[in-house]
Amino acid sequence: MWWIYALLSALFAALTAIFAKVGIKGVDTDLATAIRTVVILILAWAIVLFKGSNQGMGSLTRVNWTFLILSGCATGLSWICYFKALQLGRVSQVAPVDKLSVALAIALSVLFLGEPLTLKNSIGALLIIAGTLVLIF
Repeated sequence: MWWIYALLSALFAALTAIFAKVGIKGVDTDLATAIRTVVILILAWAIVLFKGSNQGMGSLTRVNWTFLILSGCATGLSWICYFKALQLGRVSQVAPVDKLSVALAIALSVLFLGEPLTLKNSIGALLIIAGTLVLIF
């Protein structure tokens, strides 16, 4: 079941690039990111409240809070850089480079989380890197 959500994530990420490219024409990218973030904030909280997931907030630990805040900061910085890159480049260039995050995530998961580096993961990461290089040059 996880792969269905992963495919939907990829679809929505692709739509994000297309919609953003049109939406940022003549707009400061930081302002565009702020508007996008407000929409995401409203949507995320609407889902949490609809599902009743807010009941779990009291059980969050200091570690949970720390790393969720760090993740939010990384997401925000990623979006700011992504929108600026989209404004300056073509979607067909920016999106593949952005997807290098997959290869980086594999490497970082091995280094920091102790996840095993399988042959399949290694080949996949190398193919992503090679594909990105082909699309860039």
